[in-house]
Amino acid sequence: MTRQTVHEGWTLRAVPGEQVPAHIAGRAVPATVPGCVHTDLLAAGLIPEPFLDANETELTWIGRTDWVYETSFEHRPGDDDRVDLVCAGLDTVATVTLNDVEVGRTENMHRGHRFDVTSLLRPGTNTLAVRFDSAYRYAEAHRDRLGDRPNAYPEPFQFIRKMACNFGWDWGPTLVTAGIWQEIGLHAWSTARLATVRPLVTVADDVGRIQLHVEVERAADVPVTVRAAVAGATAEVVVAAGERTAVATIEVRDPELWWPRGYGAQALHRLDVTLCAPDGRELDGWSRRVGFRSVRLDTTPDAHGTPFVLHVNDVPVFVRGVNWIPDDPFPSRITRRRLAHRFDQAADAGINLLRVWGGGRYESADFYELADERGLLVQQDFLFACAAYPEEEPFATEVAAEATEAVTRLAGHPSLVLWTGNNENIWGWHDWGWQEELAGRTWGRGYYLDLLPRIVAELDPTRPYWPGSPWSGSDEIHPNDPAHGTMHIWDVWNTDDYTKYREYVPRFVAEFGYQAPPAYATLRRALSDEPLAHDSPGMAHHQKAADGDAKLQRGLDAHLPVPADFDDWHYLTQLNQARAIQLGVEHFRSHRDVCAGTIVWQLNDCWPVTSWAAIDGDGRRKPLWYALRRAYADRLLTVQPRDGGLALVAVNETGRPWRAPATVTRLTLAGEPRAKTGYELDVPAYAAVALPLPTDLAGPEEAARELLVAEAGDEVERALWFFAEDRDARWPAARFDATVEPVDGGQRVRVTARTVLRDLTLFPDRLDPSAEVDRALVTLLPGESTTFTVAADVPLDPAALTARPVLRCVNDIDLDNLRAE
Repeated sequence: MTRQTVHEGWTLRAVPGEQVPAHIAGRAVPATVPGCVHTDLLAAGLIPEPFLDANETELTWIGRTDWVYETSFEHRPGDDDRVDLVCAGLDTVATVTLNDVEVGRTENMHRGHRFDVTSLLRPGTNTLAVRFDSAYRYAEAHRDRLGDRPNAYPEPFQFIRKMACNFGWDWGPTLVTAGIWQEIGLHAWSTARLATVRPLVTVADDVGRIQLHVEVERAADVPVTVRAAVAGATAEVVVAAGERTAVATIEVRDPELWWPRGYGAQALHRLDVTLCAPDGRELDGWSRRVGFRSVRLDTTPDAHGTPFVLHVNDVPVFVRGVNWIPDDPFPSRITRRRLAHRFDQAADAGINLLRVWGGGRYESADFYELADERGLLVQQDFLFACAAYPEEEPFATEVAAEATEAVTRLAGHPSLVLWTGNNENIWGWHDWGWQEELAGRTWGRGYYLDLLPRIVAELDPTRPYWPGSPWSGSDEIHPNDPAHGTMHIWDVWNTDDYTKYREYVPRFVAEFGYQAPPAYATLRRALSDEPLAHDSPGMAHHQKAADGDAKLQRGLDAHLPVPADFDDWHYLTQLNQARAIQLGVEHFRSHRDVCAGTIVWQLNDCWPVTSWAAIDGDGRRKPLWYALRRAYADRLLTVQPRDGGLALVAVNETGRPWRAPATVTRLTLAGEPRAKTGYELDVPAYAAVALPLPTDLAGPEEAARELLVAEAGDEVERALWFFAEDRDARWPAARFDATVEPVDGGQRVRVTARTVLRDLTLFPDRLDPSAEVDRALVTLLPGESTTFTVAADVPLDPAALTARPVLRCVNDIDLDNLRAE
């Protein structure tokens, strides 16, 4: 097997149409492959940066235009039996021609295609072209043919097998792409090749076992041999003449196991597979690192309903997860380095699972390899989200093909632990008025409850499949019933205050979230608004959620002081997002005997936008990220309402018992103690213990002037409980001392409180876009100190670093005396 990429010399041109701008019509521009039309036009200086201001609205014509990519390449004929043109990813409605002869047509972004071009290649120069027809025209034609179906947005995304969020979402831009988005090239081979390699890895009774399913494609009807080696063990199987499939079994005794992060090491073993001719010549090869681990999903009914507990290597794992969306609307810009940084940000926040959401894509090989290396579990949705999907042709065939390819491709990754049929579509059918609108038309049920589970059961029975997110586990039970299976909580944010999270004790929360704007430096890069305001034109355009600003305001009104200006609004909305999710996560974790996991919506953004993300579209950590790091810590101390009073809850997500003395003190905001009690914590591994607080401690004398402080040593963050909302508390004017000193790579800011400082946070990106800080949301009592370490490319002004709007706390709102003294 020899491989030749065809990535050089490409040009791009628009097929003539009245919507094509005059400065682009008739023009051929250099094209980068892999890539897409938007990135090529941007590189040529022919369109504005899509992420800035409202520029995306000027680019809608791109998705309604046909495009042609073309290149030439040299071919030197050899003695190979076959030469295939291999297209790993074409986006989406493509016609491929070689030397003016049509090779094939495609209509699915989510799968690859292979075409035999042996007879079409010429010695010397060959011309390859790919025409992409408008995704809109294709989708709208199928919509008109099959009848419209309900979805969450006024776009036809369910009528084309393409990344749905290309058509816009409540956090994303409408940038409908086209292009050769993955590798393209020639594969020359003889006798036979490895068409698919599917390792099914299990562990039982201290034996690691790989059932290696191999499919070969033939150019000659002769026996061929498959050889495999992993961790010192080998296996060999002959694929007889006339046969196309074989299974080799490899056993490894006492293998080093792969574990999720926090539970053990991520042992990976190189699996090498070779295909050999009758004379011993190597015809083809395949290699990947695999991990030995078992995975199962426990849904055995219990006294609370239907659990949803993930077990890895027979250890129940409390999921501390986040939802993952495509990190960029233009996938070719997502490098391995960028993904590695994002994964490190996730791991540093205590996250152990990424759910790849169904409105995006099956992610790159880099994504799953990095998850394997870092011990981040992956829940992979099949690609259906927030819509009724047609089950007629060509979609039924395309869905089966893409699912088969995805399950086969990802089978060897130990990080992948769960397949999910769709995002919110079963829930939508039940609750969103779809049934009347559909009037009997198909909506995807056959995919989620028949086709997809059959494919997973046939191709990868080592992993569980769950029909939807949310899903109760039964047609007889509402799909979003908190007592059964998984649930999404969206009344919080959409209609209700975030304290309502405490009314739920679900078995597993697969989505819940709260919005906030991105970092100030991100806004300043993306928006030209002068001045910035929550409702200035750019801010309004980069708020995609329905009534998003009104919902943000409702949250502020319920909890926080009235912002006097945009700087206050920006700080307080980011703070409220962090507070909301921290409250929810700590509540759910405190009920870990019933609730087996939380998946926060969402980790990342794909552009600069007000959204639910913890990391904004420029990769900057919002205060929510710091709140997640606390709420997802291995050991958590939290004060929770219980049985009409309060309780101290200690949560231990480690394999060791947690034994430590703990104290809970009721103090005034001035730091004066009013009551105190002590406990001896004894929390078993992977457990939570709730300790009721005595009424004299839990009942304040002056709610607006008091708080609880719970401590259990230096290894765990203390827990705070305020008896009054910040808007009602009798805060003193914030006073403190601050020093700034240079350190390698940045500066160290030490703040000593003269008064209470509520959720003290430093925003160094306001001074330089490269600046970031190691901690945030620190509450200090009078006399206490904390240190912020700021990393930046340039030294920052010490005076600016220790004053508004860079250094903020709740009790500086509408005050002029937050200053270093």
